[in-house]
Amino acid sequence: SAKPNLTAISAISSPSSTSSSSPHTLQRKPLKPLSLDFIDQRAFRSRRSQNMASNGASPKIVDATENSLEKIKRQLASGSGRNLLQGPLFKRSETLRKWNERWVILDPTTGKMEYKTRRNEPTIKGTILFDENSTISISPVNFQGLPKYNGCCIYIGTPQKKDYFLCAETPGAARAWVATLHATQLVLKAHKEAVDSLSGSGSSTLGTVATVVAAANSTALESSKEIQAAMQVSLRNALKITANKPVDEPLDDLTIMKETLRVKDEELRNLARELRSRDSTIKEIADKLSETAEAAVAAASAAHTMDEQRKIVCVEFERLSKDSERQQEAAILKLKELEEKTSSLSKEKDQLVKERDSALQEAHMWRSELAKARERAVILEGAVVRAEEKARVAEASGEAKAKEASQREATAWTEKQELLAYVNMLQSQLQRQQVFEEKTESTNGDTSLPMTKETEKDVDKACLSISRTASIPGENVVHMSEEQVVNAQPPVGENEWNDIQATEARVSDVREIPTETQRDRSNSLDITVVTPDESNVPRSDLPPESFHHQP
Repeated sequence: SAKPNLTAISAISSPSSTSSSSPHTLQRKPLKPLSLDFIDQRAFRSRRSQNMASNGASPKIVDATENSLEKIKRQLASGSGRNLLQGPLFKRSETLRKWNERWVILDPTTGKMEYKTRRNEPTIKGTILFDENSTISISPVNFQGLPKYNGCCIYIGTPQKKDYFLCAETPGAARAWVATLHATQLVLKAHKEAVDSLSGSGSSTLGTVATVVAAANSTALESSKEIQAAMQVSLRNALKITANKPVDEPLDDLTIMKETLRVKDEELRNLARELRSRDSTIKEIADKLSETAEAAVAAASAAHTMDEQRKIVCVEFERLSKDSERQQEAAILKLKELEEKTSSLSKEKDQLVKERDSALQEAHMWRSELAKARERAVILEGAVVRAEEKARVAEASGEAKAKEASQREATAWTEKQELLAYVNMLQSQLQRQQVFEEKTESTNGDTSLPMTKETEKDVDKACLSISRTASIPGENVVHMSEEQVVNAQPPVGENEWNDIQATEARVSDVREIPTETQRDRSNSLDITVVTPDESNVPRSDLPPESFHHQP
């Protein structure tokens, strides 16, 4: 993450100082300039250049990044010291809520705060974590409980919702610790802004970081003096307690020398351990610095890539703007054309609506006419049905009348044949009678002549009466030729003349036949003999084909 890299840069920015040989004093001792022999500078520079070139960074950005890294290296290689603030503090346990004395070490340039059980302890007991956003203040409440620690309690609240409760020897030492912690927070904030400036998103510079680090070192130096004074006060109090104890036997010079050498040896060992730990810390910080440099190079290349992409996007945006303007102009022209088409279509629509309304009215009129026509068709169909019924009735009646007429025709034909036969018979009888009368006249002389004349008169009267009773229509008259009449008449032999009855008897056999109307009313089957006019009445002197007959 960015924060450890920042702390690594700030940790290397100023060499650390070691504690003095005295157990109760702090002395700033400058270290040798930072040696980067374990880092192959050429390989690092070439690898960094290759990474930036592969990421597409421009030579200007590469040079600017290398210059920034060279400034950091020069700052690290300078002889400026680093003041560590260390001293005793009471820390409340998180689980048992018990106050334990711990030896606390604060590096104001990195923000690293560690504590040990005792000062001479080689291993670190724990770490107090805080950042630039943590809450650090002197608590007005005495958490420790003893009256002598009023105004000595320190509260540290972190954004991770983890709280630390510390207690110094004196109120001055508590204020010194709080002031140094505030200066450390400013250093952390400046480092974050510096890294942001390397990536192109911040405004802080390396000069600002150096200024804040120098201020933090000076604050730590002043605070160390205050803490040293507090430690001397506590040491005097402890010596007073030991002075009050009785001394059993005096100490010789050898014992004092041995004790002094033992203390010095222990201090030298502690100093060697601290130096080894500082060397390992420096190496770790150098590694982190290289990682930070690579991250800065990557950030610079990313910024360059983003700038190139921004330029490409700007060019594309301009092109798209021009295209959009052209498309907008074309769209405006199309919109005008569409408006004209819309107006024409609206007019056509109005015209079509009018035509539709007129068509609907016409269709309504035709529907009404169709309804009337359907009504008329229904009426006509009824009339046709009635006419067909009448036609069927008329046809049936006509067929009945035709059958009746055919029956009448057949009946009339038979009657006509009978009448013709009867007329022929009468004619033959008349002829025979005339012949007979002529013979009798010739034989009998004058005596028999009156009788013959009377008989002829009677026969003529009978025939006239028969001819006057009925008349035969012209279409029912059948004209027969002379041959037909002769053929129809049976020949009269000599023997048949003897069978001729008397004239009176023959006249009595002739009876009057009723007319056709009377025959239809009475449904008689008698033979009707009709003579139309007196001129058409057959006489004895007329030829046989002049007779008419009716069936």
